[in-house]
Amino acid sequence: MDPSAPGELNAFTDFCYLFLSIVLEGAPFIFFGTLVSGFIDAYLPPGLIDRWLPKKKPLAVLVSALLGAVFPVCECAIVPVIRRLIRKGLPVSCAITYMLSAPIINPIVVLSTLNAFSTEKGKFLLREVERAGNEGPVFVTASRLAIAFIITVGMGWLVLKMRRESVLRPEIYAGMDEDGAPAAGAHSHAGNDKLVHAMRTAFRDFIDTAMYFTIGVAITAVFKAYVTEQLVVIFNQSELSGVGLMMGLAFVLSLCSTSDAFIAANFPVQLSAKLAFLVFGPMMDVKLVFMYLAVFRRKFVAGMAVGLFVVIGLLCYAWVHVS
Repeated sequence: MDPSAPGELNAFTDFCYLFLSIVLEGAPFIFFGTLVSGFIDAYLPPGLIDRWLPKKKPLAVLVSALLGAVFPVCECAIVPVIRRLIRKGLPVSCAITYMLSAPIINPIVVLSTLNAFSTEKGKFLLREVERAGNEGPVFVTASRLAIAFIITVGMGWLVLKMRRESVLRPEIYAGMDEDGAPAAGAHSHAGNDKLVHAMRTAFRDFIDTAMYFTIGVAITAVFKAYVTEQLVVIFNQSELSGVGLMMGLAFVLSLCSTSDAFIAANFPVQLSAKLAFLVFGPMMDVKLVFMYLAVFRRKFVAGMAVGLFVVIGLLCYAWVHVS
């Protein structure tokens, strides 16, 4: 096909527009996240957050899944923050639980989901819920939070059984003892040195995270610009295929968890597929995969992606039919 043809030119223009818009939308959150990570590294005493959590590890994972309600962070900012919290002694199981849950279990996402499914079109698309005697917007929002809580706690308990070396990249746990706490004699800074150290750490984290983020955004922009809605609809022939399709869309579209509900509410698929989209996307998408690779081992990221896809899909399907 002639690349100078109007259709190809329009697609390339769309790609450039989408790429820049996603980068400009996500970059401030990455900057904020890396800035927070820099101050955590410089000012947070080692093991402080661990001391706030319950001593029993399974209970600590449960509490970690709810931290997003107090410390709401979007998926673009959470990865660099988690990276530093782990280096400061936060157990890996609690860190991963918080990382997966915070972009969903937070007040901003609750309000946006309620608002998205309160529109007239959203109510129309939720007619099967209305007939079942449930309040549409409230049911969807509560279901999203409950499913996310179950999934993230389960993931945290699973990581409890895993060795740190099989989860984290070597440079992340370098300088930590066998229990995951910073080793004795870890560097400390005072006065202005702390501020300088915080800025340098934030700059390094921003470069690392932004590189992976940009790769993910480029893939997302290609999909949005060149894959048509007609092609997507072909694979939406049943409820189960709709669930898989919507999770696949959530993966490649890489939407922010504060706005993805408005897309899901207006997409012509079953409620189970909408829930799968709303839960899977903030936990695993293209840009997040590349950002996760800066902290976690490839095998762990791949296993987490496949596991979340299967478990979230089955749970969302069962949730709607049992509720």
